[in-house]
Amino acid sequence: MLPEETSSDGPIYRHEQREPEGELARGDEALIQEVTAHVEAYIGPVDVVFHEIASTYVHVDVHHIAPTPERPWHVLVTSGMSARPMTTPPELPPDWRHAELLVSLPAEWKLSAEAFEDERNYWPVRALKQLARLPHEYGTWLGYGHTVPNGDPPEPYADNTKLSGMIVLPPLSLPESVHRLVRPNGDVVRFWSLVPLYAEEMDFKLKEGSDALLEKLGEAGVGDVVAPSRKNVVAKKLWPF
Repeated sequence: MLPEETSSDGPIYRHEQREPEGELARGDEALIQEVTAHVEAYIGPVDVVFHEIASTYVHVDVHHIAPTPERPWHVLVTSGMSARPMTTPPELPPDWRHAELLVSLPAEWKLSAEAFEDERNYWPVRALKQLARLPHEYGTWLGYGHTVPNGDPPEPYADNTKLSGMIVLPPLSLPESVHRLVRPNGDVVRFWSLVPLYAEEMDFKLKEGSDALLEKLGEAGVGDVVAPSRKNVVAKKLWPF
């Protein structure tokens, strides 16, 4: 894992995929129960769990917490990513090695098994699972401000959006108590929110840094909840003719 380029936030890594391991990953029942208890204590009751049938590296399930009047959006949270430590830089303390991911979707988003047959509904779930496996698959890590494009070059997640990558951020629209889980064995699990970006926004972040991009997102009112057709905050304005 060698840096080939640099950005204002540090090196840009292009990773080589590890060889798949011999056996399929199995779910960690204790971890699933601990994540469920944490989520239900600080976000809300788990409505359903989308179980993974077979997986490599780690077994990733997705927990669904339905909207409420106080929190009028869906929350999807992984469990299983933190079953193995990520390959973090040596200068980081151990409590950065374990993570789970979440994504927030508007209340009208379709989340049934039938709806998931349409990629326009399923892509946030696919992104959650792919990014939950990515650190273990490539021997790397995910943390604050990291951006991950959907392919190289980035491609839109579905035909109803031009969003084509994710930035990893704290789940700022949820209570701070959600951010960390301390397991009985002492491991700290950090929960990160995935916020979709346009390709131009990812390029801007690499050139100007995470803080500059977050400032633009904040000024435009872009939050955690996915909006497939939201404004591109760094798109060039065209002169009217």
